[in-house]
Amino acid sequence: MTGYIARAQTEVAAPVERVWDTMTDPDQIAEYMMGARVESDWQQGSAVTWSGEIDGKPYQDRGEVLEVEPGRRLVVTHYSALSGQDDVPDNYHTVRYDLAPAGEGTTVGLAQDGCASAEEAEQFSKNWQMMLDSLKKVAEAP
Repeated sequence: MTGYIARAQTEVAAPVERVWDTMTDPDQIAEYMMGARVESDWQQGSAVTWSGEIDGKPYQDRGEVLEVEPGRRLVVTHYSALSGQDDVPDNYHTVRYDLAPAGEGTTVGLAQDGCASAEEAEQFSKNWQMMLDSLKKVAEAP
């Protein structure tokens, strides 16, 4: 990971398998990622697309699955045209999700690289924390 790193973490009162399903099932992702539709087969080297609408503007973000260890780790790249940056490799972030059993629950840690400054890393950290808090609610729902 390069540049300033954004980080977030949450404790989920659900087993690792349930959290993994929540992280990789398109319908559940839409529940905690503001309606984003995600498409991927979650295999190393496969494409990932996130499609949706923010403030009335449609978007389609893209990336690639770099690493996948079901129930343990997911690493993807991510690029958003909404960033205003060119679609070149230097403008892709790497986002790493790490899952670990914590008693009967799961600790989910997230790290995103490529932040231009400490301030940007802090803002991304806040955004990712909100997303993880939403993931927690979905994973813990009956």
